[in-house]
Amino acid sequence: MKVAIVYDSRTGNTEAAAGQVAQVYRDRGHEVVVTSVDKADPAEAATADVLCVGSWTRGLFIVLQHATPATIRFIDALPSLAGKEAVVFCSYKLSSGKLLPTVASLLTKRGARVSWQLAFKGRTPPATLAQLADSLRAKP
Repeated sequence: MKVAIVYDSRTGNTEAAAGQVAQVYRDRGHEVVVTSVDKADPAEAATADVLCVGSWTRGLFIVLQHATPATIRFIDALPSLAGKEAVVFCSYKLSSGKLLPTVASLLTKRGARVSWQLAFKGRTPPATLAQLADSLRAKP
């Protein structure tokens, strides 16, 4: 399975999260391409079987959290994702707010089926990362 991971990182936390997500897929034998959002080609990323999109959390301490403008522009530039699986992830310091469901909704509107939403506090992986790994083990 081909997996494209596209992320926007300011301090390196989201880039580290992208690397951790990539490792989960690589450890199970999947082909993974990890690209920063400013270098990613939306049409190319959309050819993957699974598209993972990550952003650092912007906002005012614990309110108005949202994805970065670059992440939103990338999603807006994607072609149809009909039938594609998607994973959304973010890094945050205090709260991720509604960032993950909002990004998931944008990808769903493009036709993707969002199967996982992962929030990394700094570089600390969420417990759901292990659940993602377990779900991949269960697939043939």
